[in-house]
Order: sequence, then C-alpha cells, then structure tokens
Amino acid sequence: MEENYEGPVPKRRRKKKLRIGRVIFLIVTISFIGVGLYSFIQYNEGKSLAKNNMIDPGPFKGDAIDPKYTSIENYLLLGVDDDGSGSSRTDTMMVLSWDKNAGKIRVISFMRDIYADIPGFKSYKLNTAYYLGKLQLTKDTITGMFGVPIHHYAIVDFANFESIVDIAFPDGVEIDVKKEMSEKIGVTLVPGKKQLNGKELLGYARFRADEEGDFGRVARQQEVVSAMKDEAFRPGMLANLPKLAGALSGYIKTDLTTKDEISKAISLLMNKGAEIETMTVPVEGSFSFNSYSHAGSVIELDITQNKEAISKFLGMQLD
Repeated sequence: MEENYEGPVPKRRRKKKLRIGRVIFLIVTISFIGVGLYSFIQYNEGKSLAKNNMIDPGPFKGDAIDPKYTSIENYLLLGVDDDGSGSSRTDTMMVLSWDKNAGKIRVISFMRDIYADIPGFKSYKLNTAYYLGKLQLTKDTITGMFGVPIHHYAIVDFANFESIVDIAFPDGVEIDVKKEMSEKIGVTLVPGKKQLNGKELLGYARFRADEEGDFGRVARQQEVVSAMKDEAFRPGMLANLPKLAGALSGYIKTDLTTKDEISKAISLLMNKGAEIETMTVPVEGSFSFNSYSHAGSVIELDITQNKEAISKFLGMQLD
C-alpha cells in the first residue's frame, strides 16, 4: 500500500553557472600579477648587475629650454673609459637632438681631436675637457664653441655599454662589417652581415686602425646608434625591457629622474617611425690638421662654418 506524502517538497540545489565574465576577470588578474612579478624580478636583477658601477661625472647644470624651440631637447651623450682613477677621457661625444613635433632624432658626433677652446685652460683636444673638468666642462666647451644648448646628459662607461647591449639584445645587433677589424679592439671581426654581441659591437664602433682613422670611427658610432634603434623593434624585445630598465638605472648616469628617464625612453623607443639624421663635426672642407707640443696632433676647424652647419642641421638659431 502506497503512502501519500503531503509534506513540503525539498528544493533541488541549482548548480551555479560559471560566468564567462568572472573567468576573464580572473585570467586578467592572474596575468597582471604575473607580469608585474616578472617585471619586478627582472628589474631588480638588471639593477643588481650594475651595483658596482662607480662612474662619477661630477655636477651638471643644463641649459633652459628655448621658448622659440620648445619641442626640441638636446642630450649630451658621452662614452668614457673610466678606470676609477679620475683621469678618464671621452672617446665618444655626441649631441642627440629630439624634435618631438617633427618626429625626428638628429645626432651630431664631435671628433675627439678637435682643437678646442676649453674654458679656464689652454686649448687642447676636445676629449681632454672631461679629463680636466668632467661633464660640466665638456658641456661648457661644446656650448661655448658652437652655441648648441644642452638640456640633459647621459654618460656610460664602455665596459657597461657591452653589458647593456647583451641584456637588451641577447641575440646581438646586426651590422654589415665592411672589412676585417682586430687592431686594438680586443676582438676580431670579419667582413659580412653579423649579429654582434656587446664586446664585438663596441670593438666595431671604436676601430680606427685604417686610412679613415677617427672619421671612420665616428661614422661607425652613428651606424651603431641607428642599428640599435632598429633592433629595438624586433619581436621579443618587450620581454627584455624590465631587466634593461634596471641595468640602465645603474649603468648610465643621467640628470633625469627615474620617472622622466622611463617616460622619455619609452617615447623614443615607441616612435618607430622617427628618422635618425646624422652629421659629423667638423663638416667637410672646414678643417685642417696641425700639431702642438702640449696637445699633439689636432684638427683645427673653421668655427663659423661649423656653427652655421649645426644651426641648419638642428633647425635652431644658435647664439
């Protein structure tokens, strides 16, 4: 005999449907935390690599931005052999001019053997200014001779440059080596398109044991700057940025704050379409060679002619 059950019917539990929105939110959150953790670890790893960097460029006072050229910022870029003795000279002297409105980067390379009027001293080779008064005297010498306003600076030791290249471009930087190079650069390079590591790239940029001498070296330095910019847009570069940022904070000395440094560097790197234009001082037909007992072999130049060429190149009226 069946019993009739008249009590309340128990409710079945409904299985909660997993909402797609929650899944996406969870994935995004985990990814964000993962990227942040990876970036933090890589940044600190890069920073630890540069903890023993002892380069001391001394104080720096840059020029104010000219109200007539508010979109142009000029950076003094110096490469030095710093052995810690305080007697370093600059083998690389460039002014990088960034015209944000025009979307152009212009680079001026100054030959190290230019016979320069160094404030407070006898005339010597331009690269002696850093030896005599470090960064500020180098800036004042270039500004005084050519009227170029300099707003910021970045200085790197050549040994640190090797490390920066290896961190930023672990697969190397592509360079078309035109001739065999080995004398006084610590590596041997053979002709052909090569992926150069940090030591090889530095050797390529510093080689001058041929008929072109310093003029060829300056041209290769400009080539290296352009090649590194091109390499920065290759796939995989993004993963290297946190470690690179940490290394740069120690390897490169600059007057920019970390916030400024990151934002300006990102702006330059992300501007893939920005052209890089280059020039070398002295310009063709504006110099002669001479020799002095206190300075050795030097390049004497027509200041007015070079100043006019720089003014035209930068698109600025120079004082």
